[in-house]
Amino acid sequence: MRSRTLLLIAAAAALVTRPLAAQDDGYGYDYREPRLPRSYVGGEATFARPQGEFSNYIDQGWGGGMHYLLRLDRDGWFGLRADASLVNYGHERQRVQLSNTVGGRILLDLTTDNNIALVGAGPQIGLPTGTFRPYANGFVGVSYIFTESHVGGTSSGESFASTTNFDDASFAYGAGGGLYIPLSVRRNPVSLDLGVTYRHNGEAEYLRHGDIVDNPDGSITLFPVRSETNLVTFHVGVSVGVR
Repeated sequence: MRSRTLLLIAAAAALVTRPLAAQDDGYGYDYREPRLPRSYVGGEATFARPQGEFSNYIDQGWGGGMHYLLRLDRDGWFGLRADASLVNYGHERQRVQLSNTVGGRILLDLTTDNNIALVGAGPQIGLPTGTFRPYANGFVGVSYIFTESHVGGTSSGESFASTTNFDDASFAYGAGGGLYIPLSVRRNPVSLDLGVTYRHNGEAEYLRHGDIVDNPDGSITLFPVRSETNLVTFHVGVSVGVR
């Protein structure tokens, strides 16, 4: 009688613990309930390497970006990802007078930046669980390349006036892949995001370092270049789940 009672207790314990074990894979993911967050937001630092014809004119670029990922299925394999990033590929800084009347008593910093803004959205597929979670994505969007000059005080460093000297836009598309590495698996999971993306930005006109010439009468002359503006970007960032 005693052995039969022990067997019944063991069987009941097995029935209870089996579904509990199926709920958790060690990373807090419930295979029976959709416990993955529906949305993820993130930010990253970006290094850009020009490709093809663009590499004849530009060496490299640095910048940053943000992304938003919306899970489309219950298990978290498929999603829709939107990205926005800014890459700086050229920077000039000059010390200038406020005016001829004031002379050299008050000086300003005149800074000129060459930038590419990238916006795109498209599907993403990836492994939703595990120690390493690879993913692949594609996108369509817009590439906006522009040169902007702004002035600010030499002490404060804050800009109080700016002008867009030249700009152009083009249709963009591309694909990439990466790896999520979980750093925290609590209610709002945090993952390290490592990835690379090829960006086909098409042809555009743009300015480089030295392509703005200041004339004696105060006007400027521009010498834009036209070429393909394709990039490969590498990013390191974080992704945070939002409940």
